[in-house]
Amino acid sequence: MSQLLPLLTILAGLAVTLALFALLARHVRRRGTAGGALRGAMAAHDEMWHATAADSYYELQVQTDRKAPLPDDRWRRGSRPGRRH
Repeated sequence: MSQLLPLLTILAGLAVTLALFALLARHVRRRGTAGGALRGAMAAHDEMWHATAADSYYELQVQTDRKAPLPDDRWRRGSRPGRRH
């Protein structure tokens, strides 16, 4: 029995670790927080190993956050004040 005790201890520790990871995965799926964390981790990885990929990532973030321009009155049909017909 004394020879099995270290093996059982290691297996019990592995089972507890896997159970904690399963609970963490369930929590992340329910809250929907995995997407941002994964994007951030991949952005850090790309910044370190693939500089052009990191530049592309940041450019896409800027484009996503940018507001759409307001429509310009010059492109509307019809008469405008101050315009001669």
